[in-house]
Amino acid sequence: MHISDNSCCCSFDECKRTSDWLLSQTRYRPKIAVVCGSGLGLLAEYLTSKQAFRYEDIPNFPVCTVSGHEGRLVFGKLNDKSCVFMQGRFHLYEGYSLCKVTFPVRVFKLMGVETIIVTNASGGLCQDFKVGDIMIIKDHINLPGFAGQHPLCGPNDERFGVRFPTMSDAYSEDLRKLALDISSELGYSSFVHEGVYCMVCGPNFETVAEARLLHKLGSDTVGMSIIPEVTVARHCGLRVFGLSLITNMVSLEYSNEEKANHEEILQISKMRAEMLQKMVHMFIARLQGTTDGE
Repeated sequence: MHISDNSCCCSFDECKRTSDWLLSQTRYRPKIAVVCGSGLGLLAEYLTSKQAFRYEDIPNFPVCTVSGHEGRLVFGKLNDKSCVFMQGRFHLYEGYSLCKVTFPVRVFKLMGVETIIVTNASGGLCQDFKVGDIMIIKDHINLPGFAGQHPLCGPNDERFGVRFPTMSDAYSEDLRKLALDISSELGYSSFVHEGVYCMVCGPNFETVAEARLLHKLGSDTVGMSIIPEVTVARHCGLRVFGLSLITNMVSLEYSNEEKANHEEILQISKMRAEMLQKMVHMFIARLQGTTDGE
C-alpha cells in the first residue's frame, strides 16, 4: 500500500512555489481546470498544442497509485480557451491526507484558474438511473467531513478563503443550467440527470446496509472522491461544475448477485468517453467570464 507523508503541504508558500514553477514551465495561463476521474482521462484528448507534465516531475505534487489515473497535468487549448486537465486525482484511501488530495486546487487558484470542472465515476443509488447515465451534481453529502476528515480543518489562511465558507451553493446553478441546455441540444436528455452525490472514504464498495442508508439520506450516487476538491475550490472562490458517470448500480437488495468491479467501471467510462467529451467541450466553449489565457 502507498503510504505518504501526512505533513501539511498546503501552506500558501508551498502552493505558491508549485504554481510559480508551473507558470515558469508553460506559456499557458488557464482560467479553466478539469479534474478527470477514473477512466476519464480521455477528456483531455482533444486539447490542441498540448504540454504535459508528469505528477512526479512537479514540485510538491503527489502521485497517482490507482489504475485508470494516468498521473499527468495537461495544458492546452480547447475551443480557443486555455485549459489545464488533471489526468488522475488523489484519494484518502491511497494514504494521502486531505491536504495532499486538494493541493492541486489551491495551485490552480494561484495560477489564475476561475472555474473548475470535476468528474468521476460513481455508483448509482437512484433506481431511475442506469449504468452509463451521466449525473450533473447539484449538491453533495460529505460523509468523511461528518467524521472530521475535512480539507479545511486546521489553521485557516485568509489568502485562500474565509474561515467558515458557505457550501449551500457549491455547484453553480448557472453552470448546471448551461449543461442541461447542452445535453438537450446533443440529444442526451434521456440519460443526463441532476442529482445528489455522496462521498465515502473507500476503498471497499458499499455493503447493502450502507447503500440503503445513503439512499435514505437522499443520495442519488456514491463515490470516493470529488467533495474535498469541491470544498477547497469553493473556499478559494472558484466556480464549480460537477459531472458523475454512473458506472455501476449499487446493490440495495441482498438477493442481487451483481458485484461492483473496478475493471468494469473503467470499461464503462471508456464507452461513454466520446459523449462526455462532446458535452464537456461544448460546455467549455460556452463558458462566460473566461478569457484567452495564453
